[in-house]
Amino acid sequence: MKHLLCGLAANPALPSELVDRLIALADADVNDDLARRADLSRAQAVTLASLDEGNGVRLAYGGMLTAADVDPTAQPLVALALLDEGAGAPEWARLLAADPVVAHREKLAACPGLPPDVVETLAADSDVQVVAELALRAAPDVAARLAEHPHAEVRRAVAANEATPPDVLAALVSGEGLPPARRCLVCDHEEPPFTHGEGCPRPDCDLRPGASCDGSHESTALDLLRAALENPATPARAVAGFADHPSPLLRRALAARPGLPPEAYARLAVDPTPGARADLAENPAIDDTLIRALADDTSPDVRRGLAHNPRVPLDVLAHLAATTRIGSTLLPRIASATAAEVEELVRSPHAVVRMLLATRRDLPAAIRATLADDPDAKVAKSIAPHPSLGEARLRAMVDRHGVQVIAGVAANPDAGPALLEHLSRHAPPARKAFREIARHPHATAPALLACLADERARPLAAGHPALPPQAVTDLLTDTDPQVAEAAAANPSLPLAVMEELTGEATREMTGRTTGEMTGELLPQDLPPPASSRSPGPSVGSRPLIDCINVHRNV
Repeated sequence: MKHLLCGLAANPALPSELVDRLIALADADVNDDLARRADLSRAQAVTLASLDEGNGVRLAYGGMLTAADVDPTAQPLVALALLDEGAGAPEWARLLAADPVVAHREKLAACPGLPPDVVETLAADSDVQVVAELALRAAPDVAARLAEHPHAEVRRAVAANEATPPDVLAALVSGEGLPPARRCLVCDHEEPPFTHGEGCPRPDCDLRPGASCDGSHESTALDLLRAALENPATPARAVAGFADHPSPLLRRALAARPGLPPEAYARLAVDPTPGARADLAENPAIDDTLIRALADDTSPDVRRGLAHNPRVPLDVLAHLAATTRIGSTLLPRIASATAAEVEELVRSPHAVVRMLLATRRDLPAAIRATLADDPDAKVAKSIAPHPSLGEARLRAMVDRHGVQVIAGVAANPDAGPALLEHLSRHAPPARKAFREIARHPHATAPALLACLADERARPLAAGHPALPPQAVTDLLTDTDPQVAEAAAANPSLPLAVMEELTGEATREMTGRTTGEMTGELLPQDLPPPASSRSPGPSVGSRPLIDCINVHRNV
């Protein structure tokens, strides 16, 4: 039954008094779904936060809690979430900077806008992970100081910080002007030389596989260089020489950078690692000569990366489309094509080029119509979800191409109720289309009932508000818990059914004897809402209580 209650907890039509009943159950899974609701009262949010700190964190990030609702001593994680959102009290930061739990101080170090004295406290923290977290987001002056920290892990974090001054980043790359690091995470725990291998049996070990230290902290030093090469604030002149570095990870990080000398890009274009060449191919900083050379690369990943380069010439893109599986995705060069280029692309003799153009959703009406009438099914399939095609043209596409375009047509936001019903009855059926119909806002009851026959569309249809209330109620007994939960979350579920489900859950999960022994009024002892005093609805031919019993042990 719990999955039904989780569905109810997410149901946007659930009345506030029934939300209170579910909160009173104090069930962790149900409360998790309740905490995601956008219509909680402040009292409900505070109660949920008091029951589970994890939900309190979610509610804090969702703007449902204020500083007045939180005790930072009792709920430090919730307080940290509010600080992270800039909604916490400054004195909390000073309190949490002295928290004995390292994870709390580490989270605090990641919060923006900390008071200067708290920053200084965290910068001097005894745990290196706290200092590294601070270094990752520190202001330029603090980052510059932490670049000289004796621990290599802190320096690695400084190298990844885009606020770190460029001259400091250059010094981290070259090592010039900085005292050598004295420690790393590896030699903190093991006597050098040591390499952490795969399959470490120690459950408390957090070293990554391959981490090593021979006294020079080499694995952390490599991580530092990679972070600096990936940092756009690092001067290009400081990293250009890494095009010949023995580490493929560093060469690959370099290949994606703008602003390098042409000779560095030329060396990377013949890199033995396809991943480095693929990243280079996607880099808009490379020139036309390299683009054309990479278009004939033996690696499909390289050619695919080049297709995503925003500066690839259209003739090269046509060549790539004919030789490489790119997929039906909007490429940057297609998205930026001028009106004249669009006219050229729509007349391309290559269907795959016309298909790529059809992924644009801002095409002029005449271009849309031409693509919709294209004799090639993959072009029509690509344009089918485009809004403003008109129902007549969509029907013509289905008549021409059948199941190849039905899913795309069903995904069209302008597909009307009659068209969706027509698609749901198509023979042979298009399974992907059922999922699109089941999530379409214009879907009607007949179309949704047809979607229930498809296993993957069934959960989507079960949650669609246009599904008839009786069908929604019947689905509460579905053998697939995902379907039943979706039905319970459907806003078309009758109110009386919601009330009966919450009432039975309260009786089952709390027990009437508790109230009898203590003399307290439990939620089930409260007078039911007026709408529940009439005879209860049925699920199919069985009473609703039978539906509940079916799921009691699921």
